[in-house]
Amino acid sequence: MNTLKRLANGIDRINQAVGRFVSWITALLVLVVFADVVMRYVFQISFVFTQELEWHLFAFIFLMGAGYTLLHDGHVRVDIIYQKLGPKAQAWINFLGCLLFLFPGCFLIIYTSWGFVENSFAIMEGSPDPGGIPLRFILKSMIPLGFVLVWLQGISLFINSFLVITGRQETNREAA
Repeated sequence: MNTLKRLANGIDRINQAVGRFVSWITALLVLVVFADVVMRYVFQISFVFTQELEWHLFAFIFLMGAGYTLLHDGHVRVDIIYQKLGPKAQAWINFLGCLLFLFPGCFLIIYTSWGFVENSFAIMEGSPDPGGIPLRFILKSMIPLGFVLVWLQGISLFINSFLVITGRQETNREAA
């Protein structure tokens, strides 16, 4: 069981580090949007590159931050019943949710996006707009990578839920 717990903790550390990095990208996005607004409304100029950079950064934040969000139980869900349950019942819901929904969903997205990413790399896809970002293929590679991070965090949640169910841990949030 120590091996499983070490694996879960290692996955948690990966997504924690990615989340810290994403927080800096979020700060960068705020600066880019601020600069875009000032350029548009004060100087009456706009650049395609700046507008595309905004949505590229947002997509990166969303995709790379999803595993971190799962680590901190921040995904939106209806907690009408879940929040009133004890740790063991919550662990069962998380355990079955990972097994029946999270793992198959991540696999489906990783599998179906792989060809999409390969094609994008094959043609070195960039922006179709003049002055746009030339490296769109890099952004598209974040789709499977982001879902690998969610899948990994799901493994950690699955392990921690299993440990709660078997009585080897008291809650899904116990420290290492």
